[in-house]
Amino acid sequence: MHDIEIRLKAVTLVRSGVSNAEVGRRLRVPVGTIGYWVHRDRARRGECPGRPERPCPRCDGRPLDEAAYSYLLGLYLGDGHIIRYSAHRSPSLMITCDDHWPGIMDMAEAAMNAVFPDNKTCRVRKKGSHNVKVYSNHLWCMFPQHGAGKKHERKIALATWQQEIVDAHPWEFIRGLVHSDGCRITNWTTRAVAGERKRYEYPRYFFANMSDDIRGLYCAALDAVGVEWRVTRRGDVPFNISVARRAAVALMDLHVGAKF
Repeated sequence: MHDIEIRLKAVTLVRSGVSNAEVGRRLRVPVGTIGYWVHRDRARRGECPGRPERPCPRCDGRPLDEAAYSYLLGLYLGDGHIIRYSAHRSPSLMITCDDHWPGIMDMAEAAMNAVFPDNKTCRVRKKGSHNVKVYSNHLWCMFPQHGAGKKHERKIALATWQQEIVDAHPWEFIRGLVHSDGCRITNWTTRAVAGERKRYEYPRYFFANMSDDIRGLYCAALDAVGVEWRVTRRGDVPFNISVARRAAVALMDLHVGAKF
């Protein structure tokens, strides 16, 4: 702790043109402490504008890559969350991507760069996965679904402007949801052909999410593009959405495809 007289003397010297380092030497105070005192003094006098605020599509009307946003929204509803650590000025959006699918990791980062072109992205290694991250003070503007608690334990609904984007870019939204909480698998069964049991294989898409609301958004998007689906249950719980009809799978293969 330093007396107020020492602080005032340090600030006065810096105002007169003496460098922070020289003031520190004269007063025997660490130069970092001098810098902090000077910053606080300038902030009180309104001389610290700080880092300029980056424009936001919602707050400032900046153009938005809607296709990239629709995909990123799907990823967020599946495997994303927004968090703010006390050590950081801005909250971060994190999309957890399995290391088995590096292509999806690249697509997630590309979507973040398109939606937040003024903000840098990064990847944080976890066991078996990476968190693809972007920091922005406008994440809560762009993802109003953020809130306390798990997504499946609270109401998830799209804002009007989000629904308009999803309506305009439904396949991107579907792709984001499948890339986060979905998969394309090969199912098989056996049939009797001319008295002989033969193995029959067919592709199938699954989407699994514990939130009734998020599953509802996925099914509504499938309806909008003409993909037939049905609910498969785990016990009494409608856990999975299945797409298995040949024509529906062909549409999904054309616009979504397997993870990569």
